[in-house]
Amino acid sequence: MIALLILALALAMDAFAVSLAQGAAGRMRLGQAAAMALIFGAAQGLMPLLGWALGAAFGSWFERIDHWIAFAILSLLGLNMIRQSRHDMRPAPALAGWPLFAAAIATSIDAAAAGVTLPLLGLPIATACATIGAVTAVLCFAGALGGGRIGRGLGGRAELIGGIVLIGLGVKILVEHLAA
Repeated sequence: MIALLILALALAMDAFAVSLAQGAAGRMRLGQAAAMALIFGAAQGLMPLLGWALGAAFGSWFERIDHWIAFAILSLLGLNMIRQSRHDMRPAPALAGWPLFAAAIATSIDAAAAGVTLPLLGLPIATACATIGAVTAVLCFAGALGGGRIGRGLGGRAELIGGIVLIGLGVKILVEHLAA
């Protein structure tokens, strides 16, 4: 179970960073933070199940492209935040709708890849997925609300920094997979 909690914390870090960046941009209300946490937690909890199934069906094919998908989605979202910060003094709206789902999927692609290894933990797949999802949801909720404190210190630069963080996450995922 300890190995599962460590895995869950590691997998949640990208989603936590996005939530923190969104909170830092000063747009998170309690309901928005809860919605973001639930969507990120659900994506992070379901993707290992998908990875487990894809691993059984397609093996290494999925692992060859997952990092490119995450890189593209996070980079596009980050570029949009940067563009918004440069052209408009008002912050872009908080991630909602399809952009929120895209960010949730992009940050959970590594969880899909990790899903292939879940049988090695010796725990039921449902327990593993629920734990990963719950840890992610709690961290994202805290990040979205806690990011507001950071954002007040950053002022108008929070949007720009948030976009850079998203692009950085995409690059990190890409580099980690290409270097492996």
